[in-house]
Amino acid sequence: MLGLLEENLNLKKGLIVFIPLFSMVFFCQAMAMDTYDGKTLPSLSNQTPKQLEGVGIDQKLGSKIDLELSFKNELGESVKLGSFYQSHKPVIISLVYFNCPSLCNFHLNGMTEVLKGVDWNPGDKFEVLAISFDSKETPEMAKNKKKTYMEIYNRPNAEKGWHFLTADQTTLDKLTNSVGFKYKWNEKENEWSHASAAIVTTSEGIISRYLGGIQFEAKDIKLALNEAADGKIGSLIDKVILFCFHYDPQANKYALYAFNLVRLGGALIVLLMVLWLLPFWLRIKKNESTVRS
Repeated sequence: MLGLLEENLNLKKGLIVFIPLFSMVFFCQAMAMDTYDGKTLPSLSNQTPKQLEGVGIDQKLGSKIDLELSFKNELGESVKLGSFYQSHKPVIISLVYFNCPSLCNFHLNGMTEVLKGVDWNPGDKFEVLAISFDSKETPEMAKNKKKTYMEIYNRPNAEKGWHFLTADQTTLDKLTNSVGFKYKWNEKENEWSHASAAIVTTSEGIISRYLGGIQFEAKDIKLALNEAADGKIGSLIDKVILFCFHYDPQANKYALYAFNLVRLGGALIVLLMVLWLLPFWLRIKKNESTVRS
């Protein structure tokens, strides 16, 4: 009986050793399936996937967009790009496509949500253009997309300042090239591969700022618009805030600019000292005048 127990104990010890060894061999075999076979190189983590090669945004700050380009609005009417700049306001351009299953919707959702947090309205202080880069899309699709987002945004008269446009391929090539927007068709996924950004332009059609991604902050939108308008929109406080912040391309947002902040602080200290000393100076002047009399 004792011998049988010893045999069982030895068997269990063997299994305890054998199972991890077997697992390690199995793991190594699985890993070997992905090793270099002498014919194809394994993809590296720092390599761009093939479907994303040639996709992205080359920022062309300071470049001017051709305002003579012709588009179709959501009503099917032919409109010049320059018609959205006639009010001398900054214009935000979002290059999307209306049948996009993911990224474009996330971008437009992000734009809608952030504009809800901004106390300026499209058509009042600025204009918004959602332009489809897919030449096969129609004004009817633009109309449906606009209806959806105007309902979500839910502000009176917003439709007058938020436009959804389509165009032919030649026009789209000129526009996307001028703003550095690169995209391509992904056959495998049956959709467009592209990046996402809100492109802020001045009232003359000059590219002022790129706000990349799908989520934005109200502060960054207001600062970018005020920057594009050269400080001509917004209150005095908005102008002071613009003076204290500068755009950080690494963080993709506006950050406090220490040098300007110090300058502003110094100016405030000087102003306070002048206001504090002014009564004494006026009193001295008054006493001097009394003595001379």
